[in-house]
Amino acid sequence: MTRRLFGSVRSRATLAATLVVAVALLATGAALLLSLRSDLTGQAETEAASAARAVAVELSDGRPYDKLTGLDEDDRPVQIVDERGRVVAASEDLERVSGTGTDAVRPGRDAGGRGAEDGDDGDDGDDDGNDGDDGDSGRSGSGDSDDDRGARTGEVDSDTDYSTGTATIDGTTADYRFASVEVEFEDRGKLTVHAGAPLAAERSAVGTATTAMLIGFPLLLAVVAGATWLVTRRALNPVEGIRREMAAITASEDLARRVPVPATHDEVARLALTTNETLAALESSVERQRRFVADASHELRSPIASLRTQLEVGAAHPGLLDLDGAVADTVRLQTLAADLLLLARLDAGERPGDARFDLGALAREHAEGRAGVTVTADAVPVAGSRAQVGRVLTNLLDNALRHARSAVTVSVRAEGEWAVAAVADDGDGVPEADRERIFERFVRLDEARSRDDGGAGLGLAIARDVAVRHGGALTVGRAPAGGALFELRLPRAR
Repeated sequence: MTRRLFGSVRSRATLAATLVVAVALLATGAALLLSLRSDLTGQAETEAASAARAVAVELSDGRPYDKLTGLDEDDRPVQIVDERGRVVAASEDLERVSGTGTDAVRPGRDAGGRGAEDGDDGDDGDDDGNDGDDGDSGRSGSGDSDDDRGARTGEVDSDTDYSTGTATIDGTTADYRFASVEVEFEDRGKLTVHAGAPLAAERSAVGTATTAMLIGFPLLLAVVAGATWLVTRRALNPVEGIRREMAAITASEDLARRVPVPATHDEVARLALTTNETLAALESSVERQRRFVADASHELRSPIASLRTQLEVGAAHPGLLDLDGAVADTVRLQTLAADLLLLARLDAGERPGDARFDLGALAREHAEGRAGVTVTADAVPVAGSRAQVGRVLTNLLDNALRHARSAVTVSVRAEGEWAVAAVADDGDGVPEADRERIFERFVRLDEARSRDDGGAGLGLAIARDVAVRHGGALTVGRAPAGGALFELRLPRAR
């Protein structure tokens, strides 16, 4: 069932279109989510960097820890760490933090959450021994006087580092993007300010977009598949009509029927036109074959009947046997059979071969011994079947001598890429209206002419077929003396 379903062009086109759109949607969706996440993360980084740098600037101005405004914001975690990784100040409501490198959230504890060593109070002994005990929970009050601020100013580093972590504020845990800015002091060393901006907007937007894509993409793919199925069916309906008609023609063997041609002027319409042209050519070929068989049967019947009659008379009355007539009928029957066999080979597509020979020498050879024939032939090499081309020259010479009054001229010359053999006579010529008809099989213009004089009407048909098989042509026109001029053109051998 699956093999049958995907064996149709419509199914394969629908599947291919759906897969292409699915890949495009997945790529577009992934790029959109990445871009959205990058933009929102960038916004969070900007907010975090702004908050961290604001606190760093206040620190660099010598402001005490308990006076830092950045530590008063309820929804933003801020952590200040010294060179030893100890927290010297943090947001009031910060309960837990990760991602900054220091998990402690209360001043006086190092990165592992341990208390500061004896004699080391966390801010170099300048807080009168009140480390974190100034009555302000979660913040460190330095207790510095205004006279000491000038000596405690620092320099803010221009670089900002970023990291991602979590923080718990007032019992609520969320993801944050942290920005870290360093402040260098001469007396206190280096302090690092970690400030975070929430990633809730980024998580929410990415989640919403992902949900929308998971819902929308399958619906869109279903629409694409349905539309492709319908459009493909409509496009292939004419093809199905052509198939049905061809099946009917095959069943009925009626080559006169034709397939319907859609009015779309597209590839399907051209296919229908080509199919009809093929049917017309096939019908013509079959009709020509039938006519050929009928004509051949008719032509063979006459000499066979004449020969049989003569033999029966000779058997009954030996003295009345016309031996010369019997021989003539036998020769005629043999010639006709040879012509029919040659036509059959030509119709079967027999290749002419590629032997090289001189057309001029061949013309002189076939004209030799014929009374009234004059030959002017140059040496022009051609390639093909020497016997078949010689048969063409023999047929042309026989035809010319049959209609000439006194003289026949043969000439062979080269014209560019062609070798041209011309046979002309001084007879009555061929009427212009019949110049193509005489090359049809079993056609004799003078129906009153006896069969013995006129032949079976196959000579010129054989001559043209041989010329075409060799890549050339055979035409008839008017000779200078008023008779017929036959010109055989063959490609010159390189």
